Amino acid sequence: MSSRQVMNTTRGEVLLAEAKWCNSFMTKLRGFTFKKSLSETEGLVLVEKSDSKLATSIHMLFVNFDLGVIWVNSAGLVVHTVVAKPWKLSYAPPAPARYVIEGHPVLLDKVAIGDKIAFPLG
Repeated sequence: MSSRQVMNTTRGEVLLAEAKWCNSFMTKLRGFTFKKSLSETEGLVLVEKSDSKLATSIHMLFVNFDLGVIWVNSAGLVVHTVVAKPWKLSYAPPAPARYVIEGHPVLLDKVAIGDKIAFPLG
């Protein structure tokens, strides 16, 4: 599995220096399930082929901690954010997205709806 940097280009700030790039079914399914804890520097990006509400919905089953979740569309714009709670069945964005960034909830302090996100190679 490769990794990418996650950059908020609107604010000129690195959100994650090295996020796992999850573009296969198995890497997306695994996510943070069964992990015991999460550091502020850990994160992953779930990648879909195109913008979708359904394909970018997430579950929190077998996730034991809160996640900061950011949905980004193909244009790189943040369309939704949420603090996802453990064991909740599903979260979905109100607008289609292509990327789902998952990490520590502190990520949400560094991003707002409409910000531009880029994924340069780390």
